[in-house]
Amino acid sequence: MSLIAKLRATLHEHQLIARGDTLVIGVSGGPDSLTLLHALKMLAPELELKLHVAHLNHQLRGDASDADEEFVVWLAREWGLPIANASWDVRGYAHENHFSIEEAARNLRYQFLIGVANQVHANAIAVAHNADDQVETILLHFLRGAGLTGLRGMEYKSSVINSQSSVNGNQFSVGSKQVNLIRPLLNVTRAEIENYCVENNLQPRLDESNLDTTILRNRLRHEVIPYLEMINPNLRAVIRHSALSLSDDYAYIHQNVLGIFERMTRALDGGFVFDKKWFRALPVNLQRGVLREAVTRLRRVKNVGYQHIENARRVAAEKDAGAEATLPQGLLLVVGYDDFTIGEHLALPDAPLLLHGEEIVLRVGDEVMLEESDWGVRVLEVGSWKLEVEKWSALFDANKIRGQLVLRTRRAGERFAPLGMKGKHKSLHEFMIDEKIPRHLREFIPILADDEKILWVVGYRADERGGLVRQTSNVILETSNLMRVEFFKS
Repeated sequence: MSLIAKLRATLHEHQLIARGDTLVIGVSGGPDSLTLLHALKMLAPELELKLHVAHLNHQLRGDASDADEEFVVWLAREWGLPIANASWDVRGYAHENHFSIEEAARNLRYQFLIGVANQVHANAIAVAHNADDQVETILLHFLRGAGLTGLRGMEYKSSVINSQSSVNGNQFSVGSKQVNLIRPLLNVTRAEIENYCVENNLQPRLDESNLDTTILRNRLRHEVIPYLEMINPNLRAVIRHSALSLSDDYAYIHQNVLGIFERMTRALDGGFVFDKKWFRALPVNLQRGVLREAVTRLRRVKNVGYQHIENARRVAAEKDAGAEATLPQGLLLVVGYDDFTIGEHLALPDAPLLLHGEEIVLRVGDEVMLEESDWGVRVLEVGSWKLEVEKWSALFDANKIRGQLVLRTRRAGERFAPLGMKGKHKSLHEFMIDEKIPRHLREFIPILADDEKILWVVGYRADERGGLVRQTSNVILETSNLMRVEFFKS
């Protein structure tokens, strides 16, 4: 089958385009992208396609990069195609954002292509990844410990969306519309592409950096894969076929993951809350799947490493309340009693005073700043005090305190006698529900307690038995045994 025929079949089989679509084609000037552009140009009248060429100069190879740009601009004009071209400092962008050169180049290249697609109202962006690129990508993912998501390789069609970025301090925004990314040459080998260039008298530019074996992809291409082909000459075909099978498996599992995810989670600002009991009843592969889904939705991270997901899965499936696991790009998983939360450092905005870290033993005269907070707590012994109704302070009869005074978070199954209920007991869980304390905050509400009982759900209600000195009228109490606990902002 000719390359043109194979391309036509791929476009139809994978529904990559529709008749009359506008396509942006990423063209570097190399053999792959030049072949893609030429072949699509040949099919354009038949499929009524409108083609737009896009070229980004990465400024990485000096005069050679400039020459690539000049070649692509000249070629587009010779072939009567509109072109968008730009020159961005990839090296400076990588330095400013602590990316590798390869990662920075990829990020900016897609930002640029999406921007062009938005400007010309394109239906899709076509890039020239080929069958051998697919093999290299799968091996890279395998070496980095990917699961099914990575081992299925690149997709014929996926969605990409840009984010605002900067190059050397200059902000640029290229719109926020989601665009389809298509790879029509994904089942075409590099040998077929080289033959096509010869047959059609195409003169591609050659990028000498593709010979640099200090870059892992190039080392796989020039050293590792040829060695493995000595063991199995059909290695490339075997890997591609395995990827197709894994892709089908992934699609089935992911469909189940999405259904479970929607039913077992609820969104909070900047994160998700998971039903812990339901999560722990899932098979391990679905546990990993829902965690990956959360990370992908929050950070648009593809191919999350196995170790990150597996560590988080074990914490969520096995650990008690308060356990934590880190996830990529500043995400944190924290286990509660009935649920666990994944969010950005669990920034919980709905309550002004939250307690993180271990319990704090308090003594008269102490003044302690709370971890990860601009709040503090102090304990004062007072001989007289004018009683006032305050949310963040309380006055206790020290004679009724048993053992140590501690500030902590709730414990499973705790009950107390909320002030005003005439000694009637209530579970702390039910109390927090009745007070409409958000579920994801309940693990962080400070509890003042002694060795026997809760004294005060800070900011909400004291215990009837806890020795709280209640105001009956606007009077001055005269006693040497009053203890005041108050919270303050620094």
